[in-house]
Amino acid sequence: MIDTEQIRTIAEEQFQGTDLFLVGIKQNTANEIEVIVDSDTTVDIDACAALTRKINDSFDREVEDFSLTVMSAGIGQPLVLPRQYRKMLGKEVEVVLKEGTKLIATLKNFADDTLTLAYTEKVAVEGKKRKVATEIERNIALCDIKTTKEHLNFK
Repeated sequence: MIDTEQIRTIAEEQFQGTDLFLVGIKQNTANEIEVIVDSDTTVDIDACAALTRKINDSFDREVEDFSLTVMSAGIGQPLVLPRQYRKMLGKEVEVVLKEGTKLIATLKNFADDTLTLAYTEKVAVEGKKRKVATEIERNIALCDIKTTKEHLNFK
């Protein structure tokens, strides 16, 4: 098996001085390796290609064969690192809580492993027949969250 820690070191060296960062490395028993990268701005194809070449040049396929895919953390993939959460500040996210509730909200803050979310919810108000749309700001600990993704609004 290819050493994923060696791949991690190669990626971190490659990204020094840039806004690119490593999100994760997945490897299965067939030695198929998936390297997921992200950026504070954008990940272009040239950055992925350069990292692919660097990793390929560091290993001898005659000694051990492997399949390598380097890709950017795609839209719709769950956020994993604090840096990804900070990148989403001020944007809409889709949060699924461990208890099953799904929220579409604006990510207002991320600190101390807690998200601050703002969203509109219809709330019953005494003396009113209909529920009234109310702005809610809520802090939710990461340990209570199943997934957080960027929300894509196609409206």
